[in-house]
Amino acid sequence: MADVINVSVNLEAFSQAISAIQALRSSVSRVFDCLKDGMRNKETLEGREKAFIAHFQDNLHSVNRDLNELERLSNLVGKPSENHPLHNSGLLSLDPVQDKTPLYSQLLQAYKWSNKLQYHAGLASGLLNQQSLKRSANQMGVSAKRRPKAQPTTLVLPPQYVDDVISRIDRMFPEMSIHLSRPNGTSAMLLVTLGKVLKVIVVMRSLFIDRTIVKGYNENVYTEDGKVSIVESCVTDHATTALLHYQLPQMPDVVVRSFMTWLRSYIKLFQAPCQRCGKFLQDGLPPTWRDFRTLEAFHDTCRQ
Repeated sequence: MADVINVSVNLEAFSQAISAIQALRSSVSRVFDCLKDGMRNKETLEGREKAFIAHFQDNLHSVNRDLNELERLSNLVGKPSENHPLHNSGLLSLDPVQDKTPLYSQLLQAYKWSNKLQYHAGLASGLLNQQSLKRSANQMGVSAKRRPKAQPTTLVLPPQYVDDVISRIDRMFPEMSIHLSRPNGTSAMLLVTLGKVLKVIVVMRSLFIDRTIVKGYNENVYTEDGKVSIVESCVTDHATTALLHYQLPQMPDVVVRSFMTWLRSYIKLFQAPCQRCGKFLQDGLPPTWRDFRTLEAFHDTCRQ
């Protein structure tokens, strides 16, 4: 919808105002021409100065006269009244309440942006239709039951490949030992020993980490006695969070290597101070959180 303008303008004064603008521009041009030409056409210096000053004053008087005429005509032209397509909402601009005065201008701006958005959406739709996938009628009519199902190849990896990835990671970190076993068929279970600090059980499904359990160094990892310290419980929760952070289904070996790199930072669990408060203990606990990117140590309350 286009804006409708009710013309309540004095057209004769409007035409005279245009002529006055042209006259004003000509007067200003003559002033600059006078300054450009300077003093000339007189034999004596005094005569040239007097002629230049008189000519310059005449040009300035012409500018002043034309400017006054333009101001007089502008008052006679009047202002057009505009009815915008927001109908009665235009009356909001007449509300004397201070906080409601800009509401109409904001509505008008939103209306213009919605029109622009609709225009660009139409252009984008046309471009996307030109690049649409060309499917035949036979392909569209095939029943879902007859379509071949894609096999999850990323979850089915040979055990030899998994062993090779784990052995490479084990060689990357000499201070961390990884023992691999398969107690229940092809699924691997890793026993990761971090120096003399922690032992971590990592349950894997092919090359995807399914679960982690953190134990103390002197605890029996093969039995469940029901006693779990607060430190190991916090590290277990953080390790579960790390599994959700390191997600790259197309490259599972990178995920395992990134997780092991993060887990290796706990080898200084009781030696690294908190990067926020600088303390080794807070409420009797060491900094159990490790940043996923920088691997810096933080207390659980200091990281927030």
